Amino acid sequence: MDVKFNPLKYVADPSLQSYFMLVLFTIWSVAFGFIATYHLGWLGYSTVTSVVVHLTVLIPILVTNAVFVDAERDGEQWLKEWNEERSRYRVFTNRLKAKNLVRWNQNSEA
Repeated sequence: MDVKFNPLKYVADPSLQSYFMLVLFTIWSVAFGFIATYHLGWLGYSTVTSVVVHLTVLIPILVTNAVFVDAERDGEQWLKEWNEERSRYRVFTNRLKAKNLVRWNQNSEA
């Protein structure tokens, strides 16, 4: 999980690299926590529990693979598109905020 060696090295922004690594770390920590809880015998055996435990292994693998493949495939292009989309969203949300509008009362302030 070092950005010098994994496909997140193609993300130019170090803060986004750190964010994605933190998200992946959290996903894997939760997954291994579930697995450890199951193997320590804190849960009774059931088919549903077995399915959940197997999914806690498979889902983080799929998410990690998707993030790495996307970062490697698009390079910096997806980051540029994401920043443009985020800036358009900020413009839209700032227009909706009525508290940013200030009316000038000429009678009291003039």
